[in-house]
Amino acid sequence: MSHTCTCTHTDNWNDVRAAAEATLEADIVTYISQCAQSDRPQSHLISILHRVQGRYSYLSREHMDAVAQLLGVPTSSVTGVATFYHFFRLQPQGRYKVSVCLGTACYVKGAQAIADRLRAELGVEFGQTSADNMFTLEPARCLGTCGLAPVIMIDGNVHGPITADQVPATLEKYRLAATHAAASA
Repeated sequence: MSHTCTCTHTDNWNDVRAAAEATLEADIVTYISQCAQSDRPQSHLISILHRVQGRYSYLSREHMDAVAQLLGVPTSSVTGVATFYHFFRLQPQGRYKVSVCLGTACYVKGAQAIADRLRAELGVEFGQTSADNMFTLEPARCLGTCGLAPVIMIDGNVHGPITADQVPATLEKYRLAATHAAASA
């Protein structure tokens, strides 16, 4: 039994479709349209959400509503998938992802103090983004650089061994790099 949305039969479907299409980039709309033509449109939901997140770095309420409308599935199905799988993000991400290694080697050598300093400097908890949208703070079980413990990774670059006192200067390097990049653009 198929549970597809009957939204294409409403009086304002053209307006709904236009609003949904305006929310997403044209190539994503085209991909969703192709998926909607299949026998089981909902089976493409994860791949569609990956494309949307790849483009916008997260899934907003508007993105999920647009996907539901264009795919012809209930919004609750889209939201359910997006909230169930840990790899989908529902909040905007910072320009830089900061991962704090909390693996055994790093933890023994002071990772907790580093994590505490990062939270204080950024004014966030794990999983949150700083008010300036510059940094998103995430925990990591292991970054695979135990010989450098303790470490953090920012934008794919490993910093270690690092101390809590070095955190402000390390973050400042990335702030300056972002400022220079913005000035050059």
